[in-house]
Amino acid sequence: MTNTDRDRAVQAAVAQGLVGPEEPVAGLLDISGVRRSAAELRAAFEEFATPGTPVLHAFAVKAASLVPVLRLLAQEGLGCEVASPGELALARAAGVPADRTVLDSPAKTPAELREALALGIAVNADNREELARIDRLRESVPSTAPVGLRVNPQIGGGRIGAMSTATDTSKFGIALRDEGARDWVVRACLDRPWLTRLHAHVGSQGMPLELMGAGVRTLFDLAEEINERAGRQQIDTLDIGGGLPVNFSSDATTPTYREYAALLRSAVPGLLAGRYGLITEFGRSLLAKHGTVLARVEYAKSAGGRPIAVTHAGAQVATRTVFVPEAWPLRVAAYDADGRPKTGKPVAQDIAGPCCFAGDLIAENRPLPLLRSGDHAALLDTGAYYFSTHFAYNSLPRPGVYGYAASPDSVRFAVIRTPQSLSELTTESGGVHVRALDAF
Repeated sequence: MTNTDRDRAVQAAVAQGLVGPEEPVAGLLDISGVRRSAAELRAAFEEFATPGTPVLHAFAVKAASLVPVLRLLAQEGLGCEVASPGELALARAAGVPADRTVLDSPAKTPAELREALALGIAVNADNREELARIDRLRESVPSTAPVGLRVNPQIGGGRIGAMSTATDTSKFGIALRDEGARDWVVRACLDRPWLTRLHAHVGSQGMPLELMGAGVRTLFDLAEEINERAGRQQIDTLDIGGGLPVNFSSDATTPTYREYAALLRSAVPGLLAGRYGLITEFGRSLLAKHGTVLARVEYAKSAGGRPIAVTHAGAQVATRTVFVPEAWPLRVAAYDADGRPKTGKPVAQDIAGPCCFAGDLIAENRPLPLLRSGDHAALLDTGAYYFSTHFAYNSLPRPGVYGYAASPDSVRFAVIRTPQSLSELTTESGGVHVRALDAF
């Protein structure tokens, strides 16, 4: 998305009333940008993989759990990686086929596993107990579903601890360097001819590409060892996860999928040679740069000599940014009451949200053209997670989300999610059971 396209979309959203006094916050998603990122992902692996290598790019649904977005990505050739019954339901509602769906989760219930096995959805077992559970289920549920085993390469963490899933004590997968663990993994596969996949995901935002490559190298070497011990190619597919970090400091897209694919070819030469099918699970990197949260400035005030713009975008839509701002900083763009970019000398000011606690700040002491009541603050690079991972603090309703296509002459919008009404919010909060406690 270019700055010009975003500016057109913001102005059109204000003019058309998608954001205004009645609906003071909304998400805007650049559909052309999403299609472009999907094409870049496909092209990167096609360039470096041997022709004919099976590759499934399974979008991490948690990054944008919105049915029309999943359908859009499916039309662009992507599948879905799901990590809960709800995410699986969304993928199915979007029309994503079972054979293009992968189920990951560290806490799958028997019912989840039974459903996935019955539907033919690929399952990555997270731990020893889960694999034993799958053993029992397979006895009663005839299934052709591919089954893999998630391992933790234990190669260390990146810049953000909470996003690092290959540390020594990570909750995910079989800790491969723990005493006896690697031998157990090899034996578990040899004892189960139907266990044909391995999975590893070392982390996401804050992870250096070199560490990601090292994790994939560990996975590849493990597959080679298992196949050598089996005397045949039992492991035929490697799920290398996702996690490509996003640059939140400018409009530039860096690193790129091509850079990552080139690194994989260098770090793990056999990976792309056609002997293994590949699965990726990218999420944030496909959508983040193409989204904008646009919020109306309700009041402009000052405290201690510092201007404060009180907006309708805070912890409910930007939870990580508010609670861990040093790890998840966002750029903010200033627009006037008509949705046009504001000009003028930058003034250090706070961009505050609507939640009723003092730390609900999107940005502190941020130099921007001075925002006034009725203006708009745009949170940039928010196409992933910010639209769909709502924090229900203060019972603030979920905002509407709109896809758009911008041209020099016009901007077209499509509703991705309608704004949540207060009646829907009340029902969700037990409104139909209003008298349930009267008898106690």
